[in-house]
Amino acid sequence: MTTDRQNGSLYTSIVGKVATVEFGHPASNSFVAELLIRLTKELNQLSENDAVSVIVLKSEGDRAFCAGASFDELMAVSNLEEGKIFFSGFAHVINAMRTCNKAIVGRVQGKTVGGGVGLAAACDYVYATVDASIKLSELTIGIAPLVIAPAVERKIGTAAISELSLAASEWKTAYWAQEKGLYSKVFDSIKELDHELDFFTEKLASYNPEALKDWKKVLWQGTDHWETLLTDRAAITGKLVLSEFTRNALSKFKK
Repeated sequence: MTTDRQNGSLYTSIVGKVATVEFGHPASNSFVAELLIRLTKELNQLSENDAVSVIVLKSEGDRAFCAGASFDELMAVSNLEEGKIFFSGFAHVINAMRTCNKAIVGRVQGKTVGGGVGLAAACDYVYATVDASIKLSELTIGIAPLVIAPAVERKIGTAAISELSLAASEWKTAYWAQEKGLYSKVFDSIKELDHELDFFTEKLASYNPEALKDWKKVLWQGTDHWETLLTDRAAITGKLVLSEFTRNALSKFKK
């Protein structure tokens, strides 16, 4: 079941100590600004919810996990302030995931592009299917993956993000992503993934929540400056999207 709402959908269900946050959008689960704001708020609330120990982040349907930022909203950016606000959406979500008191497990069931790769990278553990290929296509439309780069580089390293981002029209397989450290486990089917995911999250949720919280802080050590860094990167990207080069590239892409 997928949503037809143009502003997207966001649902949270809590079973035991596991909260599952599911986002959706008719355009291949891409993110409009409003949906990014809602996801940030939801993650911040769950972070303070004592009844929850683990968060599963998933998207609707059985096809794309996330197509990144909304193309229509990207086209609509008309000034520097709008550009900064638009790209700050992913910055806020990544920072909410980074500072969240709960372990976040990603469920990546299909292809993921741009900001979607950033979301996967900001998870603490990721289950994926063989169909979960990845691509950082930003350079093809005249911008760069500046906002999500710290999260992706933290997981896969400088050499791999260079390869991924400079070959901007090339899909990398789920096994490539696993080898580089973005995905923790890769499964042949969604059914197999979900079976193992349920088992894993139930086990994870049985651990001391204080220990999980303290350990997550250690895992994310050295990222406190991201609060400023990612917002600054959003401003740079907002400037790039207004350039004549990018405007022409976006127009060709839309046609």
